[in-house]
Amino acid sequence: MESTSKIVITCPPRINVHLAKEVEHLGFKVHKTDRMGVQIIGTFNDAMKLNLHLRTGSKVLYQIHSFKAVHPDDLYKAVKKFPWEEYIKSDGYVSIQSYVKNDFIRDTKFANLRVKDGIADRYMEKFDRRPDSGPDSSQTVIFLHWQLDNCNIYIDTSGETIAKHNYRKIPFKAPMLEALASATILASDWDKKSSFINPMCGSGTLAIEAALMAIEKPPGLMRENFGFMHIVGYNYLYWEKIVKQAQENVIEVDRLPFDIIASDLSPEALSAARTNARNAGVEHLITFEKCDFRDTLIPDDGGVVFLNPEYGERLGDEKELEGVYTEIGDFFKKRCSGHKGYVFTGNLNLAKKIGLKAKRRVEFYNGKIDARLLEYELYSGSKRT
Repeated sequence: MESTSKIVITCPPRINVHLAKEVEHLGFKVHKTDRMGVQIIGTFNDAMKLNLHLRTGSKVLYQIHSFKAVHPDDLYKAVKKFPWEEYIKSDGYVSIQSYVKNDFIRDTKFANLRVKDGIADRYMEKFDRRPDSGPDSSQTVIFLHWQLDNCNIYIDTSGETIAKHNYRKIPFKAPMLEALASATILASDWDKKSSFINPMCGSGTLAIEAALMAIEKPPGLMRENFGFMHIVGYNYLYWEKIVKQAQENVIEVDRLPFDIIASDLSPEALSAARTNARNAGVEHLITFEKCDFRDTLIPDDGGVVFLNPEYGERLGDEKELEGVYTEIGDFFKKRCSGHKGYVFTGNLNLAKKIGLKAKRRVEFYNGKIDARLLEYELYSGSKRT
């Protein structure tokens, strides 16, 4: 499959700008960016490379078929004609997923069923056997995008989402998705050469993602299974080659020339963070401190101080958290001069309690929560002095 095709890389909303930069950094030309991802032209091997390296993506979809269909019967006929045997083993397993916006479809499950039926009937006629099918996304995944009469069919080369980086076995309380954590760090001014301080670290996701970036370790190295591995003609020699290259490019150090510090008052949180960091292979690069966030060690070499405090989803919670956000402002002013401060929050009312003027506000979503990454330049005294 060395021919080129459209590749769609999906991501959570508001991450597309950071994803596009990542894709370009890997040497690809971005043809289109929209709210939910970016598009490029590339080979199946390119899709494998993207799965290995991307920190902010969710799915890498490789287009294999495009046609017009108005009615579900049109969909079935076009699917049945397609040479699926070039992609799916007759004794394999396939999961059908979709995005459908069509007047004849009220439930996407029906569109998925028509695709499954088309594939199964073709195999039964040709081979008198057919692949198994179901919801399991750990093997071959086919994705249907059907809008009005435009049908595009993709191989989901990721299978299970690459937005999870596969080291977080202990999530602790409502952790940030790894792809979101990466995107917020990429949106900050952290230069990967100065300190990264993460008070209120929770399960450690921000500090771990920072450490992985510092040693240039791609998240795909922490995963053993992708959707592309179950496709007919999977080029495992190419995969082994790019994995070896990625492993050789990881910066092997006993310690970094700057500090990555993760602190939390909760012993359970720190235990989870340590375990997750160990799974990611970066525990030795992070200093873990059990302390109140205000007592976190702040090195004097500049860098960033990055907090993701609780948001307070219920009214009572919000009242209780007002003091915490006020104390974050005091902590920034008293302890963090010469650094850049970042607060990622899904509660803009509480953010006002920080009491400092944000230099930048970067829009994100955390799940369905409208969130902001707030940047503060922290000076000793006033800016003029």
